[in-house]
Amino acid sequence: MEAGKQSDNSMKKESGYSDWIDITVPLHNHMVHWPGDTSVEISRVTDVEYGDSHTLSNIVMGSHSGTHMDAPLHYIRGGKSIDEMPLDTVVGEARVIEIQDTKSIKPAELIRHNINPGDRILFKTQNSSRVWETDEFIEDFIYITKEAADYLVEREVRLVGVDYLSVGGYKKDGAEVHKTLLGNRIWIIEGLDLSLVQQGTYDLVCLPLNITGGDGAPARVIVRHTSINP
Repeated sequence: MEAGKQSDNSMKKESGYSDWIDITVPLHNHMVHWPGDTSVEISRVTDVEYGDSHTLSNIVMGSHSGTHMDAPLHYIRGGKSIDEMPLDTVVGEARVIEIQDTKSIKPAELIRHNINPGDRILFKTQNSSRVWETDEFIEDFIYITKEAADYLVEREVRLVGVDYLSVGGYKKDGAEVHKTLLGNRIWIIEGLDLSLVQQGTYDLVCLPLNITGGDGAPARVIVRHTSINP
């Protein structure tokens, strides 16, 4: 028996941005994943709908499925694992920055946003409006260039989040971007759905699974609006 695809994502209420917004991509069977990674498979072992005493599921997936975090260990030998992440890295004020470039995130666009040391930055691109509508992998997603990663290191940010499955492009400096960020103590959230938020400042809560020695882990990520930035 197969668990049904869950498409319901918590939406902001009509009252506005005072409430928490879930920016997590729901896990479901055969959802989009990085080429070569383990596909998400969720199946019922027992089910009260079929007369069993309880409902129980098996879940098989890679550690970088759906909305997830990368630990430095993902690319850095001897780097910190996900269970060693300081919690204040992912709980606190964050900035959502809307990227206008339709190809990639470049330093020229970042400079005008006055990024400061210690910032938590979530990049909203055109990915959010198109990539999560299909379970097929999108190769031409908008990504962080190596030069932009260097700029973020220079600005000493503490956290970077992106709205598809990788900070780096598909066969376009992906490993280099990861190494640049993770090697400079910048933690990464990947697989965000930012379609319901706009540029501004938010309270952020991102809690990855506490996996001992984990190179990464699925996470539930929510934000609460505090102010709109032009």
